[in-house]
Amino acid sequence: DIKESAQGGTGPHGMLIGATGSGKSELLRTLVLALALSNSSETLNFVLVDFKGGATFLGLDELPHVSAVITNLAGEAALVSRMQDALHGELMRRQELLRAAGNYTSALDYEKARASGTPLTPLPSLFVVVDEFSELLAAHREFMELFVMIGRLGRSLGVHLLLASQRLDEGRMHQLESHLSYRIGLRTFSAMESRGVLGVPDAYQLPPRPGSGYLKSGVEALTRFRAAYVSGPYQERKAGANQARVASQTVPWTSGYVVPRQVPDVPEPEPEEGLEETGETLLSVAVERLLAAGPPAHQVWLPPLDLPATLDQVLPPLTPDPDLGLTTVGWPGRGRLAVPIGIVDKPFEQLRDLLTIDLSGVGGHVAVAGGPQSGKSTLVRTILTALALTHTPREVSFFCLDFGGGTLAGLAELPHTAGVAARLDTERVGRTIAEVNSLLAARERYFLDHGIDSMATFRRRRAAGELTDQPYGDVFLVIDGWSTVRQDFDQHIQTFNSMAARGLNYGVHLIVTTARWVELSAGVRDQAATHLELRMGDAMDSEINSRRAATVPRLPGRGLTRDGMLHYLSALPRIDGVEGAEDLADGVSGLVAAVKESWPGPRTPQVRMLPTRLPVSQLPPPEGDLRIPIGLEENELSTVWHDFSETPHMIVVGDTESGKTNMLRLAAKAIMERYTPAEARIMVVDYRRTLVESIPDAYRLGHAVSIDALRDIVGGAAKAVKARVPGADIAPARMKLCDWWTGPRLFILVDDYDMVGGDSMNAPFEPLLAHLALGYEVGLHMLVARSAAGASRGLNDRLLRRMQEINTPGLLLSCPPAEGFLFGNVKGQVLNAGRATRVARRKATRVQTALVEEGPAT
Repeated sequence: DIKESAQGGTGPHGMLIGATGSGKSELLRTLVLALALSNSSETLNFVLVDFKGGATFLGLDELPHVSAVITNLAGEAALVSRMQDALHGELMRRQELLRAAGNYTSALDYEKARASGTPLTPLPSLFVVVDEFSELLAAHREFMELFVMIGRLGRSLGVHLLLASQRLDEGRMHQLESHLSYRIGLRTFSAMESRGVLGVPDAYQLPPRPGSGYLKSGVEALTRFRAAYVSGPYQERKAGANQARVASQTVPWTSGYVVPRQVPDVPEPEPEEGLEETGETLLSVAVERLLAAGPPAHQVWLPPLDLPATLDQVLPPLTPDPDLGLTTVGWPGRGRLAVPIGIVDKPFEQLRDLLTIDLSGVGGHVAVAGGPQSGKSTLVRTILTALALTHTPREVSFFCLDFGGGTLAGLAELPHTAGVAARLDTERVGRTIAEVNSLLAARERYFLDHGIDSMATFRRRRAAGELTDQPYGDVFLVIDGWSTVRQDFDQHIQTFNSMAARGLNYGVHLIVTTARWVELSAGVRDQAATHLELRMGDAMDSEINSRRAATVPRLPGRGLTRDGMLHYLSALPRIDGVEGAEDLADGVSGLVAAVKESWPGPRTPQVRMLPTRLPVSQLPPPEGDLRIPIGLEENELSTVWHDFSETPHMIVVGDTESGKTNMLRLAAKAIMERYTPAEARIMVVDYRRTLVESIPDAYRLGHAVSIDALRDIVGGAAKAVKARVPGADIAPARMKLCDWWTGPRLFILVDDYDMVGGDSMNAPFEPLLAHLALGYEVGLHMLVARSAAGASRGLNDRLLRRMQEINTPGLLLSCPPAEGFLFGNVKGQVLNAGRATRVARRKATRVQTALVEEGPAT
């Protein structure tokens, strides 16, 4: 009887110790079933805990009295912590219920008031049974605080505690001693254990037959008993079978032997005539008959987060809309950048809640961290598809850098997706970054020109039908795999930092994933206010709480909330209701197809790419005196101009057939289009004779195919240029006019400079070195092209080194990466023909040079 002693019971809290084979588990089953048979679920509920995950409470979970059956806790730190939160939360819930109902001092007073007619919700007593509690305390010492709390508060809150174990650890039990009102000792391993439980060694001397034990309640003498057995086969008594008689006898208090009163013998019924085996156990039959005997108990323990929900389960019903496409009108965050992405477990409050993120304000940048196979890429897809189901392509657009194994490729057909770039597609990666960066810069100017004070105003005016010239709403640049950025695209990190700092003001968001928080650049990490932490590879890498991070299960999608107090499980990016990730690719495809089919309008503008072939006819004509077009740059896809008045020379480096000669041919063509032979002359150094045929005789000043011929024409050019060097009498204002000399400008085109040679013993261009810095002022312009082979050493040649010293732009075509850094911090890359990196004043820009069709000069 676990009621208070004042109510005639043995007390609310107790302990049960029994060695292996003593019948401990069976006694616990019997005790729980007997209490369930004699009490309604409105009067008594159970929380049954088996730390080792045995079969102690198997079959009892269907009882309407059971609030929780918690098993398999050994080795599951997260579940142990969750159970602690759930029980603590139940104590707080009962305290709040008593206070809110009328400040009742105890559950007994509450039930008395309810019985007298006060309209109150039933508050049944809660019997918490913990099997193998000694092992639980050995692994998790903090649980002693909870047990002591139950011992202290349980009497008034109607919470009872029974701790069962095979052995007694007296060193850990001293805090609970004063709260235990009864003890049960089955056969123990030693007399010392028996003394620790009962105060006498008698339990050690019990016969080996299971179920034999002693009950000690308060100061009363020990009561020896034989436990009932409920796991045996149920034998249904036939109608009319004999009933065994039970007689009771009251005996005086004495230390002598009392002779039992004689009871008339009743013949034992014959098993084959009076009993019939049913194949069921007594426990299963009793549980089945109790299923509808009372209302279900309040659930203290909800199932752990093992199966992820799908987006259609966390969102209100999805329906096709003629204007909005496949969406939900019941979601309060529709169109407001607030989306559900998973389920949060709140064991203290005994409920589950939606995990939502709001990307409309300060939390607009998202950083996701987690170890290998923790579900980072899946979580990113969940965020993007949740946005796609609650926003139109006019409201959100996705630019994806897929460095996480190709998982984002499945979103390429979403009407919201502007493009997906994989790690090996370096051109598309660069263009995607450039497109978003260009959009950010354009939007800054647009806000200033149109008096837009915030992104909220921009969204509101676009939704009202204004600003029709803006094709994008909120833009999300997704970087799945920051480690790849650090390894292969570190030149863009500063761009990402700038986007993180400025982007939210103009509706440009970053979503990045990383294996470790410390890998993220400080600029991105600090600006990303929405941090989503999954299970880390090393709990010490957690930025939330390393101790709590160690309890996150190894299940993809499981993580900790930012405050470190709650666990969550991210939803799956699918809308077919299938709670598994085995065929997730099919689920994502189905979602994308459904969204695409339902969207009535155009998809978001796609990432524009540099053309792989750019005919020179598509470039504008030269403009100004010395400004010639050479191709398109990737940032704005606008024309790249080389202005000889600002940078009079050019260096071109590239592999065979990468476009070096074409670049010289392109420059020659532009020069001849802009100037007459009287205004510009071209000197050609072309040992392989591939360029000279493109220069008409009228423009050609000289042509060298040998070192001797080269010395001759360079010497003549040096004399002419030296005569143009301004003297001290030339005022600074006249330097740009170049009016102190007459004659054509001299353009020296050197192809395959590596064949010419420029060492100190054989430096044919030595006479011109002193005049390079004044190239524009004296009408001298050099365009030097050389092979990429050995370029890292060859660029230290006297001529090329001097050209670099005066900040001559470099055009780096396809080049082996092994050559290392060639212009500043720009390494060689293997590129398509005509593709190049132009480095001017330490700024690198990817360009596509225009193609000039080969042909004889006319």
